[in-house]
Amino acid sequence: MTEDTNASIPAASQPVAANDRGPARLTAPNAILRLPAVRHRTGLSRATIYRKMSAGDFPRARQLSTQCVGWLESEIDSWISERLAI
Repeated sequence: MTEDTNASIPAASQPVAANDRGPARLTAPNAILRLPAVRHRTGLSRATIYRKMSAGDFPRARQLSTQCVGWLESEIDSWISERLAI
């Protein structure tokens, strides 16, 4: 006998899958990516990201707190799309 692992979660709060492979991934339209995620997505080093930011060739980081910055996921995705179109 198998147990439904989502039985305790009300159906209305469960994400609806776009296909039959399982729950859909929930993402905010403007999710914030930290540096490790930006490095992973772009394949760029930390120094290159900041050098391109200074030159205006990369999306700017947003100050989240005194020692914490992040990038809007939508801006990083757009930047990657532009590079692929070149």
